[in-house]
Amino acid sequence: MTPERLPTGLSAALALSGAAALAAVLALLGEAHGGWFGLAAYAAGCWALGARSRPVAAPFLGLAAWLFHNGCTEHRYAALGWDGWLPESGRFVLLAGAALLGALLGGAGRNRR
Repeated sequence: MTPERLPTGLSAALALSGAAALAAVLALLGEAHGGWFGLAAYAAGCWALGARSRPVAAPFLGLAAWLFHNGCTEHRYAALGWDGWLPESGRFVLLAGAALLGALLGGAGRNRR
């Protein structure tokens, strides 16, 4: 029997909680600054949670990760910053795309069994 996917609301709540926890871990590791490591960590989290979520939840997962990456990792002290449409939308697309790809590939593995 295959496990059911998480509802969208629960996925979004888990994404907010997980992104907050990841922000704290990155701060402890000294990676609370804009860089590839923090963005890659958030993308991996989106991928992992996306694999257990429905594909429609991907934009919510990406938005939650983007909010914490922008406010706590990139600009620090929970202050959202804006670097322009191109870099910010690129980061959101990367995070939401990782969640969507995880959801699509996670669902493909479940359908084969």
